[in-house]
Amino acid sequence: MCLPDTFIYNIRNSFGAEGERWLSDLPALLKKTARRWGLSLGAPFSLSYNYVCVASRADGTEVVLKLGVPNRELNSEIAALRLFDGNAACRLLDADDANFAFLLERLRPGQTLASVADDEARTWIACDIMTRIWQPAPPELPFIPLSEWFDALDDLRPRYGGATGPFPRWLVERAEALLPDLLHPSNPALLIHGDFHHFNVLNSERSECGWLAIDPKGVVGPPGYEVGPLLINPWGDFLKTANPSQLTACRLAILSEHLGLERSLLRDWGLCHCLLSAWWDISDENTGGEYPLACAEIIASALV
Repeated sequence: MCLPDTFIYNIRNSFGAEGERWLSDLPALLKKTARRWGLSLGAPFSLSYNYVCVASRADGTEVVLKLGVPNRELNSEIAALRLFDGNAACRLLDADDANFAFLLERLRPGQTLASVADDEARTWIACDIMTRIWQPAPPELPFIPLSEWFDALDDLRPRYGGATGPFPRWLVERAEALLPDLLHPSNPALLIHGDFHHFNVLNSERSECGWLAIDPKGVVGPPGYEVGPLLINPWGDFLKTANPSQLTACRLAILSEHLGLERSLLRDWGLCHCLLSAWWDISDENTGGEYPLACAEIIASALV
């Protein structure tokens, strides 16, 4: 197989020896899943951390096949898609839980929310989709507590001898002050997407509103976190807009109105997500994370 270098790096860097074994087994796994579901496999999409390709069934129906290194997030994604059952989200057609492989409907026309030029319009669309996804989480299903993601930040200061290293001191201190209240067990918790941004919402002829979410993480926590990834996307392009601070203020106003949450609360979640995103991206050489950290400066400066 000819796999992109960045995909191979991501798998090796994220999953170590297990990822290396999975890469070696991937050709055989693809053949196995193709036989299981009677698929003809097509070209892969842009690959990041999972292998995703277009496929067709024996009757010619187009589908999407997704496989990944065995991990908790894929378990949670499959469980979330089953629970959503195609409501405001891509429909799960079948799943091989043991092999972390699943079939999804092919969304047509399939353009991302980033293709909508007007940011106010796409922010309203985002609000509609995310609130249709949110729901109480059955406790018996393997969803990821949002608090566990943020627990990873407990390692930040020990890594830098009590300091903050390449992370701005003001941002670390602000997150440390905010997170105990934001994640307090008394706050209402719902099943949310967890990685809701412009590239994880596609237009679809099946949807009444014209749009459906893809790739949910299946996270349980306060729904205000959902705006974090949205605020710093489209990735890269957000910082290139004429006035990203003003754009952020406009987004926060729309999100607050539709979601019924205070603008300051949504801003705080955005800042905490920026720090978490940067922490996930930091390398052993203390490089990486520059983009979300730059976004944090913009979010902090937005008038609410």
